[in-house]
Amino acid sequence: MSEPRAMQELSRTEALQRLGSVPFGRVVFTRRALPAIRPVNHVVLDGRVIICSHEGAAIVGVVGAQDGVVVAYEADEINPAERSGWSVVVTGLARIVDDPEDAARCKEALHSWLAGEMGYVIQIEPEIVTGFELRRAWPPGP
Repeated sequence: MSEPRAMQELSRTEALQRLGSVPFGRVVFTRRALPAIRPVNHVVLDGRVIICSHEGAAIVGVVGAQDGVVVAYEADEINPAERSGWSVVVTGLARIVDDPEDAARCKEALHSWLAGEMGYVIQIEPEIVTGFELRRAWPPGP
């Protein structure tokens, strides 16, 4: 049996670095007054979480209908065999990037996993950043 683990809080800087180290996460938003979760790939650019999406996607409809929508974004890297890993959650306002130069720069940095035109770039400005790492509990318990 593996040694017990403790949840160690990450600093904001550490959490954003971990988030930037993986290409995949989940965006959580409200759709028709209910929570919706979509898996997406991302990049952290200039302190923003950047995702791309396509016409007709639920997240585009929600974010495009308002000037700033509160969303959460979660990514992790967990090793069940080792009982180790980390998780980061960013909460903030999501907006469509409408500046053509900024949108082009974001698209260049983020290579979508999906085929087809990803015509919308969405940025999430982190307001609340929380992160935790599963670390060895020390000293070990009885």
